[in-house]
Amino acid sequence: MGVATAPADPASASDRTGPGRAHWLRVARETADDLATDAVAREQAGKPPFDEVSRLRESGLLTLLVSAELGGGGADWPTAYAVVREIAAADGAIGQLLSCHYFLSWSARFLTEPALTAQVERSAAEQWCWGGGLARQDLPLALARTTAGYVLDGRQSYATGVLVADRLAVRAVRPDTGEPFAVVVDPARHGVRIDGDADPFGQRLAAGGSVEFDGVLIAADEVLGSLSADEDVLSPLTALASPVGRLLSVQLCLGMAEGVLAEARDYSRAGHSPWHPDRPVGSPQDPQVLTAYGEITVLTRSASALTDQAQDAVQRGLVCGEDITYDEYAEISVLVAMAEAAASKAAQETTARALDIIGVRSASARLGFDRFWRNARTHTLYEPVTHRLRDVGDYFLNGAHPPFILPV
Repeated sequence: MGVATAPADPASASDRTGPGRAHWLRVARETADDLATDAVAREQAGKPPFDEVSRLRESGLLTLLVSAELGGGGADWPTAYAVVREIAAADGAIGQLLSCHYFLSWSARFLTEPALTAQVERSAAEQWCWGGGLARQDLPLALARTTAGYVLDGRQSYATGVLVADRLAVRAVRPDTGEPFAVVVDPARHGVRIDGDADPFGQRLAAGGSVEFDGVLIAADEVLGSLSADEDVLSPLTALASPVGRLLSVQLCLGMAEGVLAEARDYSRAGHSPWHPDRPVGSPQDPQVLTAYGEITVLTRSASALTDQAQDAVQRGLVCGEDITYDEYAEISVLVAMAEAAASKAAQETTARALDIIGVRSASARLGFDRFWRNARTHTLYEPVTHRLRDVGDYFLNGAHPPFILPV
């Protein structure tokens, strides 16, 4: 039985009329195989991933979550999670790009009235790629009210996908009230300047960069809704956007862990023995090698099992819709936090220990095994889990509801 497998969740009992889960998992595997063929060369070149986005667009994966009636794939979140995990196993950066696109293009359902949601979904059905981020920033963007609508000013220091995005979704604060809102912006609009200045050592193909907004005009229907964490303003359904988005990060981490496990296994099975200058040559039957593979396999599979529990809880919350309560949201959020902690550890340890298993040859840039570690470590730096563990402990000990935190 293989290690790098997508979670085998049953298809949701919904009224979607799209091709179905099996179709999209097959498409995801084919796209992942395509990305894997030149993953090392593309990662080392570090160019903005316009070609990769075209591959996603041609496969239909960009519109996976858009309703079939509007020209999309009509898929559900369990399918989207499995697709992100499959893509991330082949290319972690493109997995991040796709997960960000899914969350931002779908977030209108949590935040807006149905009419505006349909308008946003129609734009997604035109196969736009979305980038940006709704997480809090030290220096927030300012969204000032005017007689004609709004004006957006400020600088977002890092946002995924902005170098290739057709639409941006960002977090901005009203200076007069202090209330944060989600805002959709056309990156071609006057006053928007995108800079590819991030220069990360990993996730180089996630198209991240900074965005400056200088007096950018924003129409009223481009303000999706409030992102306030105040429970007097925040509904439980809107709060559910937090665990839904954070579970994408979990799948991304698991995909990278499973991806490096699969590649290292293939390398070992091909007869390549780990070589170290200070000890004898090992082999696939070396007890140390077998133990190392066993430990990281258990670590990854354990995180996967916890993720399945969190995913089931998220799906139940989505099915509840407006009937979900704050207590139910809190339980879902805590389960996702536990999955985040487990998946983050699995990604970091597996991608690092795989290099030890392969040995000195893993230092070869030609083989590209290091990209898994660099991608995993970069992502976990942007999405640290220390505070997630604190939230789990506070919930377990004191029954405290986790804060409303959106992914980067």
